[in-house]
Amino acid sequence: MEEEKKTEKLFYSIGEVAEMFNVNASLIRYWEKEFPIIKPKKNKKGNRFYKKEDIENFHLIYHLVKERGMTLKGAKMKLKENKEQVEGNFEIIKKLKEIKAQLLEIKEQL
Repeated sequence: MEEEKKTEKLFYSIGEVAEMFNVNASLIRYWEKEFPIIKPKKNKKGNRFYKKEDIENFHLIYHLVKERGMTLKGAKMKLKENKEQVEGNFEIIKKLKEIKAQLLEIKEQL
């Protein structure tokens, strides 16, 4: 079986990040302001460029706020108190979703 090769970029624009999460760019800017763990690089024109680490942090924030229904204040507290636990739980959930998708695919093939 051939493995798909995905080219990862070093930096992503705000539009690309907004598209990844299916949200408006204004929400990305707002979360950036609210969560100090998001630290994009800015060029002379003020355009934001997000690193892979920023994208991973957006995944955590998105998970807490949009998927688990936490308030921004609650999400901030959770990340401040124990970011490692949140990351661990998020990774487990991500793996379980992948397994579920694989199982559903197998079920359809039967």
